[in-house]
Amino acid sequence: MDLDALRFANFKQLDDAVEDFGHIVRNLKDLAEDAEKGLHQAANKADWAGENSQVTKEFIGKTAGEFQDAHTQAQTIHNILSDTAGELKGYQKQLNEALDRGLKKNLTVMDTGDGSFTVTMNVHPDRAAAGYTPPEHDEQDVTALKNEVEKILTAATKSDNSAKTVLTAVVDQTEYGFSDATYKDRDTAEAAVEEADAMAALAKKNPEKLTPEEFDRLSAGLKKYADDPLFAERFATDLGPDKTLEFWAGINDPHKAAQLGQARVDQYDDLQRSLGMTLATASHSDSAAMTQWKGRMISIGDDPVGGQMGPMGFQVMSNLMRAGDYDDQFLKSYGTSLMATERRLTGNGEHANLAWQHMGVDPWLNRMGDDSGDDPLTGYLKALSSSPDAATDFLNEEYLPKGGDHKEAVSNFSYLFEDREWPKETDLKGEDIHPGQNNLAMAIEAATTGHPAGELPTADTPAHNAQQAKLMASVVASISDDPDRLTEHSYMSDSIGQMASEYLPDINRASTDVKPDPDSADWKQIEKLFPVAGSSAAMDHADVSRFLIAVGQNPEGYSAVEVGQKAYMANLMDYHMNPDLPADHRYGQNMENTITEISRRSAEVGGCLAIGRQEAVLGPAKEADDAYNHAVSQWQNVANGVVGTGIGVGTSFIATPAVGAVAGGAAGTVSSVVLGELFQDVEGSKLEDSGLTSAQLWEDSRERNIALAQKAATEAAKAHHVSYADQVGEWARYGTQDGFNDASTDGRRMADDLETEIS
Repeated sequence: MDLDALRFANFKQLDDAVEDFGHIVRNLKDLAEDAEKGLHQAANKADWAGENSQVTKEFIGKTAGEFQDAHTQAQTIHNILSDTAGELKGYQKQLNEALDRGLKKNLTVMDTGDGSFTVTMNVHPDRAAAGYTPPEHDEQDVTALKNEVEKILTAATKSDNSAKTVLTAVVDQTEYGFSDATYKDRDTAEAAVEEADAMAALAKKNPEKLTPEEFDRLSAGLKKYADDPLFAERFATDLGPDKTLEFWAGINDPHKAAQLGQARVDQYDDLQRSLGMTLATASHSDSAAMTQWKGRMISIGDDPVGGQMGPMGFQVMSNLMRAGDYDDQFLKSYGTSLMATERRLTGNGEHANLAWQHMGVDPWLNRMGDDSGDDPLTGYLKALSSSPDAATDFLNEEYLPKGGDHKEAVSNFSYLFEDREWPKETDLKGEDIHPGQNNLAMAIEAATTGHPAGELPTADTPAHNAQQAKLMASVVASISDDPDRLTEHSYMSDSIGQMASEYLPDINRASTDVKPDPDSADWKQIEKLFPVAGSSAAMDHADVSRFLIAVGQNPEGYSAVEVGQKAYMANLMDYHMNPDLPADHRYGQNMENTITEISRRSAEVGGCLAIGRQEAVLGPAKEADDAYNHAVSQWQNVANGVVGTGIGVGTSFIATPAVGAVAGGAAGTVSSVVLGELFQDVEGSKLEDSGLTSAQLWEDSRERNIALAQKAATEAAKAHHVSYADQVGEWARYGTQDGFNDASTDGRRMADDLETEIS
């Protein structure tokens, strides 16, 4: 900063900007609060159906979030401007005080106009003419003043430049809308940028020369700033995609970083996690530099890293995707390119991908699990499990195989779930593991439900859209076609079970055998009996039965659907007995037929699960029956406080008509009572495995279902003070008995089909 620029600076415009942003911050705070209460929370309580439940509700939620981001960004800009204005005024005051002190010593400071200045001594013309030489202490005063002014101008320049840097970085985070990057002052933002430069410099070092102490500093820095948008974008773009891959591949190569590995290999998992989360944060930036970074990272996915014998870019980067929430569009583009490489290396799926099979000499690229990390689909699918929208698009994406017998397009889901020959992986004990298929199940869970795998739906989770429902229908049909796709890979069952629990309205619809024809009067009644917000998954009754029997053969899959179905049944009982339900939303049958039909469909689901449980307990694998009761009981802590929004049916049911009565009325109470009875029952149930028979298991399951259906019906009747309260228990019992008979028929039909296939 020039001397005169600071000396004569008029800060009125900057003060006005600070004041204006102060007004903006206050106004946006009010708008953000109004948007949250008046838009977001109201939208979650509103009666949504059809396209509105999929598009409008989600749009309102995102719009309300934009108001909050706008407030956050305005607050950050205000903090930086205010901080900078205060500092520059302070430096101006320091400069003027220094100049005044200089004048008292006959010293003048002049701006030369070329970015520098001079300090001269004021000597009287007569003394100058006489050849006056200043005393030595006067020269010291000149030097001291010069140094003081230089120090002030340097500090002011740094303050001004850093403000420009961080303000530009904040604004550049998003091409449209607002950034949620928040900083309390300019120094905090500046520190993040400076630390990013320092960390990038360490990561650029030759792995052979990176010391353990430098590794510690890098790991600590990334862990501290992983969620900081300015740090992440600056670090990623400073380091660049090529150096990012070279760094992670390099430190995992025992030939290049043997000493570092010996000293710090037990901490590589923490670094992998922090580095991955940092890159995930950076991927959401829309800056020009980050846009180029993402494009370059995808383009070098096929290239070897660190020499011709090094791993492919996809293999390295996918392992850094195991942690963090990556940008959806980046994941989509990355996945499309990754699958193109997979098809090239497998001859369109005709043989195994040997290029991604771990060999003894390969570096261990994954430190966050037991697998080697050689198969890039394993890490990529883990990333998709945290990004539902990207997962839906990727798994539904189709391609047309070249040659072979394929006449139609094949989806990524069908290829990965049905056809792919997954590279073999073993843990350190030499035992086979299946991380890729497990991550695939998690990605499918996210893709079909609309929320990250391992989580439960909330009021903010949008209703299922057409693409999600289409994929769910494909999953059910695929497992029905070959149940071994699930039963031989039981580690997938927790995800598949959770998916099924969130599609219970669709499953119950399918069990009625009424064809989903929008012009059919019968189908319109089924839509009223089992209301669905958003798109419904069109599934075949036989497919659903075979699917549920397969899910029931694993305790975790069984428990998710069992608990979800009981909560759903209770919600439905309450919903249809509610006298405030609008007439045009009522099922066109009397209440006896309504309760009987709800009980029957619920019991068929329970019966199919019971058949699966029988297969597991009495079959060759001999799963302990106690494991089923334990798995069900594990839902007890989850169920408390979230019945109706988190157990199974979540957004599918809660966003349907009469939502006020369902969400805020008796539904929570009715479901809580029913689930409380379920959990109490399984805790007190103990069947001796050694003497178990098929008949015992079947009768036990049937009696449980009858008791819970009667409980749901009576509790709902009690809550709404209906005149037929003393009859609903019998209606529920009749329906449940019929439903178990239906399930028994489903099981016999499935057994006959299997015998036909074998013969």
